[in-house]
Amino acid sequence: MGIISYIKEEIQVIRERDPAIKSNMEVFLYPSFRVILRYRLAHKLYLKKHYFLARWISQRGARKTGIEIHPGATIGKGLFIDHGSGVIIGETTIIGDNVTLYQGVTLGGTGKEQGKRHPTLEDNVMVSAGAKILGSFTIGENSKIGAGSVVLEEVPPNCTVVGVPGRIVKMDNKKVPRMDMDQVHLPDPVLNDIRELQQENIRLHSELSRLIEEVKKAGNGPDDMNSTDRKEMTEA
Repeated sequence: MGIISYIKEEIQVIRERDPAIKSNMEVFLYPSFRVILRYRLAHKLYLKKHYFLARWISQRGARKTGIEIHPGATIGKGLFIDHGSGVIIGETTIIGDNVTLYQGVTLGGTGKEQGKRHPTLEDNVMVSAGAKILGSFTIGENSKIGAGSVVLEEVPPNCTVVGVPGRIVKMDNKKVPRMDMDQVHLPDPVLNDIRELQQENIRLHSELSRLIEEVKKAGNGPDDMNSTDRKEMTEA
């Protein structure tokens, strides 16, 4: 693919996924566009073992955009980084096609592995703001990582991950649409647990009230109890 064709493709990708862009000329000011162009050049130099020059180009891009992409990373077509400040993509990261990253995302390692140290993101993955994916494992295609999540283990395709540490929530085994950019309406297992506890608390209070009424009807109501019995019943 020639440079002109590549630039046209990148412009289309950004305009499709960012409604704030009103014209093609604005895309040239976009941090994602600028850093991806630098990455492509640096990656070619890296593959030719011009490591210092490759890092020099990538670090200049990081200083100008706030997006740090190691030139050794492997990135497919259609990567979209929205805003992008604080995004870090490690050396052995592999990113498939049509992946979306938001600001503050880290695709990093744990510092313990040798060789492949960073994650692999398959096609159509979306990683929401502030999420951290740490380690050498795969995020399956069409998956979503919720904002602020910390993912430390493999994620199958067509899943949503939320929480710290990240927990997998199946989405009825249905594929996420390719251009699905919704990072708000995600399942929240922590909230579900809290709601279950609230319901259980209400049930226990109702049961306690029923037992107190039965004790009253049996002629041993609170007025007939000694102080110790009343204290125990109140604490319960």
